[in-house]
Amino acid sequence: MDRPDAPGLRRGAPGYGDPAFALYLRRSFARSMGYSAAMLDRPVIGIADTRSGYNNCHRTVPELVEAVRRGVLAAGGLPLPFPTISLSEPSLTPTSMHFRNLAAMDTEAMLTAQPMDAAVLIGGCDKTVPAQLMAAASADIPCVSLVTGPMLAVPYQGERLSACTDCRRYWAAYRAGRVDAAKIAEIEGRLAATAGTCGVMGTASTMACLAATLGFMPEAAATIPAVHADRLRAAEEAGALAMRLIQAPVRPSELITAHAVENALRVLLALGGSTNALIHLTAIAGRRGIALDLRRLNELSDATPVLLDLKPSGAGYMEDFHAAGGLPATGCIFRRATSPGQRSPSGWPSPPSSTIASSGRSPTRSRRWAG
Repeated sequence: MDRPDAPGLRRGAPGYGDPAFALYLRRSFARSMGYSAAMLDRPVIGIADTRSGYNNCHRTVPELVEAVRRGVLAAGGLPLPFPTISLSEPSLTPTSMHFRNLAAMDTEAMLTAQPMDAAVLIGGCDKTVPAQLMAAASADIPCVSLVTGPMLAVPYQGERLSACTDCRRYWAAYRAGRVDAAKIAEIEGRLAATAGTCGVMGTASTMACLAATLGFMPEAAATIPAVHADRLRAAEEAGALAMRLIQAPVRPSELITAHAVENALRVLLALGGSTNALIHLTAIAGRRGIALDLRRLNELSDATPVLLDLKPSGAGYMEDFHAAGGLPATGCIFRRATSPGQRSPSGWPSPPSSTIASSGRSPTRSRRWAG
């Protein structure tokens, strides 16, 4: 068997008692897909493709895959998409959480069993991004997270609607007799009118922000709406970034540290994010042997103000947060703890120099981003 850290298609080739033959066989089968010998000599970027006919949140994944491919090819790499389990929140029984670990196992197995120098993990729906970060933490190969992005809210009778907070609100009104059957049927077609994850600070957008906080994606990419052209440009940049991670590797084990996880907890509190994120952060950190202390979380909660005014606890939508500057504008992305041997990938935006975590103080600004 070839070295597990060998480059490109040489990585982890099975031995068959003859490593040279194993690589020859692998390349022969790859050539059957129309690749030239020169293309097969390039570094390999795996692309986790989570499209599914059951998953509305991932409706745009095919075009995101193509955009990532552009970024990889332009940077001189060989992009190889591969399918993994897709978790759709409303489609799974008994609950999507039941399948999160299965998705993590699936993704981890494909990251480690297939030859790739780095990977782009395309996710979005609530349990998908946590599963991918868990997989990355265990596989420990350079990974870039790319989220599908939130849907847009749509006007409706003087207000705006976007899943999933508004669907619960209107269904409660329907059950109470304040909304009739005709109106609830009409609203059904207005709640999720564009592609993307729920347009509120639910679990999907919370985990996108925390993936950026941990360093798996550029900070500005966490909140771009799914239907914006910027989302495709972010996907192209994700492919280019994965290529840069080959030359300047930053492994998940260097990103998921005790300091970084505490930073993520601070950001979670500052965003007023989903309570489910605590469950997911526990699982992600646990893959690196890091335990979350709920007493410490309570201390952080006492010292961290909520900076956003977004549904489900406030009034605005994710598109408002993005328009106001998104995650970088909150000033709550913290400087990552790095050892002298660690490097940040070229082109990765730097966190602010003055932060909640580094200063040990609550931020002086108290502005809440309004919708």
